Amino acid sequence: MPFARGTTNPGTLRRALGRWDLTAIGVNQVIGGAIFLIPASVAARIGGWGAIGVVIAGLASMLIALCLAEAASRFASTGGPYLFTRAAFGRFAGFEVGWMQWFTRASSQASVVNGLALALGFYWPFVTGGAGRAALVTLVTAALAWINVRGIRQSSLVITLLTLGKLLPLAVFIGAGVFFVNWSRIVPSGAITFGQAEAAGLLLIFAFGGYEVVPVPAGESTHPERHVPFALVVTILAVTAVMALAQLVAQGTLSELAQSKTPIADAALVSLGTAGALMIGIGSVVSMTGNNAGQVLTGSRMLFALAENQELPSWFAQVHPRFRTPANTVLFTSAVALTLALTGSFEQLAAASAVARLVVYAAGCAASLKLRQSRYADAVKPATFVVPFGPVVPVLAVAISATILAGATRQQLLGGLSALVVGAALFVTTGWLRNRSNRRATNQGSSS
Repeated sequence: MPFARGTTNPGTLRRALGRWDLTAIGVNQVIGGAIFLIPASVAARIGGWGAIGVVIAGLASMLIALCLAEAASRFASTGGPYLFTRAAFGRFAGFEVGWMQWFTRASSQASVVNGLALALGFYWPFVTGGAGRAALVTLVTAALAWINVRGIRQSSLVITLLTLGKLLPLAVFIGAGVFFVNWSRIVPSGAITFGQAEAAGLLLIFAFGGYEVVPVPAGESTHPERHVPFALVVTILAVTAVMALAQLVAQGTLSELAQSKTPIADAALVSLGTAGALMIGIGSVVSMTGNNAGQVLTGSRMLFALAENQELPSWFAQVHPRFRTPANTVLFTSAVALTLALTGSFEQLAAASAVARLVVYAAGCAASLKLRQSRYADAVKPATFVVPFGPVVPVLAVAISATILAGATRQQLLGGLSALVVGAALFVTTGWLRNRSNRRATNQGSSS
């Protein structure tokens, strides 16, 4: 597969995404299956401080999102944090961020589709193992790949509908459950240790993860400089409200929240009966399906962005002449995710993907600060969205990312380091192949 020299696409990506399309992509990526389980995990770590902890995590995520929003307002192409990092710190750093983003999307897609099989297994046990599980995983992956190949409008519409489909049962749960809350359980009691706070922070920052993909499909947005910053901010506001209220209702409804394996469903059973628990079960299935649809969309665009900037063979940068989608990267990403899902390899990649997200956060925030320097005036466009208070917010955002990274487990750190090493090896290999391809093309040109 030759590397790109100039424009390699038979067409360009279609700019069809508005601000609410991008917002739906962001909310969809953050609110996956975890929201239906995480209230118990939060309660196990910080008890009655759970809802407050969610709000604090939302504020921390907003600082990071604001930095990404400023950096994104300088770019109109596909790639997101990869482009920011590449412009600020060079090709190698950019490649590592792009690789880590794609790696996270592919492994998460494999993990979520397996979670979907487990959720459906409650109703149809045969899909939890063997041929039944393989058939379900393959069918879902193939269907979402087909939708993503067919066009960005189709993909966006499916994601928007599935996002609404997951928010509706959560809204009903919160609206009904608030009348069953025992408010004495909401008032925090007792101090928590730094270790407890750090453990909860690490858990919650990953629960909020996913909004960093909002700038990735900027090349398909009608006005990316305005729409991406809007979508990032609204995504964090919406997600913080939903997660904090869900935590509050679960915390105020269940006396033994920390011991619950299905906290939202159990809390819904209290306020809405068996119909409510069933509604939450269906909502979790819709939520995971939507999350997977978003993984396909954003993961494929990461590979496309790398190839468009000549970091990968031009095959990955080709646009479907009819549908104007990066069909090759959609199929490739889906195939990798399917392989990971069927073999169970995603379980070994979970630790690495946790650190990968923090690498993307830190790099994107640092890039937003560096791109303010006057020497980048000719390299990038002026920011249409500027975070106030000078360097304060980017510095705080980088510090938050570094602090949470320091709290990662040894397994997570080793997994993340391994992923970075693999990325470095890919960078060297693709660079060598690119140079060889260019030399061959030059020799052929001179001989003719």
